Amino acid sequence: MNSTFYPCVRRGLLLLGILLSLSASADLASLFTNLNGTKAAARPRRPSILIIQCDSLGYLDLSCYGQTNFLTPNIDRLAAAGMLFTNYDARGADRRDAQGALLLGRDPAQPVGTLTPDDLSIAQMLKASGYHTGLIGQWNFGGPGSGNAPWERGFNEFAGYFTDAEAENYYADFMWRYAPNSVLNTNTHVFETYLGKEPLMGNLGGAKGTYIPDLYTRAAIKYIRNNTPTPANHYQPFFLWLSYPTPRPNLAAAQSTGNGLPVPTDAPYSEETWPPAERNKAAMITRLDTDIGTLLDYLEKNRLTNNVAVFFSSATVPQKVGGLDPAFFPSVVSTNDVRLPMIAWWPRHIPAGQTSGYHWTPADFLPTAARIAFLDAPTNVAGTSILPVLYGRPLASASTPR
Repeated sequence: MNSTFYPCVRRGLLLLGILLSLSASADLASLFTNLNGTKAAARPRRPSILIIQCDSLGYLDLSCYGQTNFLTPNIDRLAAAGMLFTNYDARGADRRDAQGALLLGRDPAQPVGTLTPDDLSIAQMLKASGYHTGLIGQWNFGGPGSGNAPWERGFNEFAGYFTDAEAENYYADFMWRYAPNSVLNTNTHVFETYLGKEPLMGNLGGAKGTYIPDLYTRAAIKYIRNNTPTPANHYQPFFLWLSYPTPRPNLAAAQSTGNGLPVPTDAPYSEETWPPAERNKAAMITRLDTDIGTLLDYLEKNRLTNNVAVFFSSATVPQKVGGLDPAFFPSVVSTNDVRLPMIAWWPRHIPAGQTSGYHWTPADFLPTAARIAFLDAPTNVAGTSILPVLYGRPLASASTPR
């Protein structure tokens, strides 16, 4: 008999003894992943999150909120398919504090100051949980070397500006970029991180070939296209904070020319008898509306609507400069009204065509976004998740995405 027979028998008996030692009620099939007797519940794919902020857009500057001098059909489309809020409160926050409130879940009426190592941003939370995170627009807490640059506060990618003066230049000849693993080093054949001022050739030498808000829209679509959840990236969700300057006035231009609302053309209002400031601001808002339509069309065309939660709002109330007529833009004189437009859109999750008077602030965005991502918000934030409100349920009803 083969000399290897007896060791094989002994190994076989040992394995049999192990199996027999299991409880008689044990499901042996569960020991083998390809023979699992009961299929484990799959974790739902986490939604991507897109927050679109403009700047100095008033509560009454959109036709879905009552503006009658011109229409904003694409933002109206967003509202008709989602939830329009009539009591979203900025509490008089300036640009920095408004961004800090959204970023950190703080009361917008409380100055943020310098970010500390203990401050945990929504971008850091989402990135740590597996989201790819990006910021397009102004960042108010420090640039390279500050220790608080966007990429040090949770954003994988950044394109935008660090100061008001930079962000108010609608024809800037550069844009700050942080893009990891994007530049091929021809000596080492390794992709390295790009960080610096990327020149905008169309605006060099004072030319006005590239309107920055239009560039933001193209950059946002590229970001979404590059980070669309697919089997290839294991359905990694994305978080994008898209921060338009529109229709924020350029203060330097307002002081020097009396019209601080730069736009490539005042069409489709060129033939109106309105004053130049009214034509320009209406044209800026219409151009913003077109940008929103472009983004919505992209999401719909690429079948991303059911798993991307979109929030649209303004960072601050309108600035009272540029000689705007209060009868035309009532928001510029409503000094006691700190409400901002806010629309939430997420087909198959947020009921369409809803209007809500629920009172909330930018501080509530962090815990709400956290719950959308199946995360728990830190206990030291001022805000509260309004996800049940988005679902049309009482706020006391705890809920997670369906």
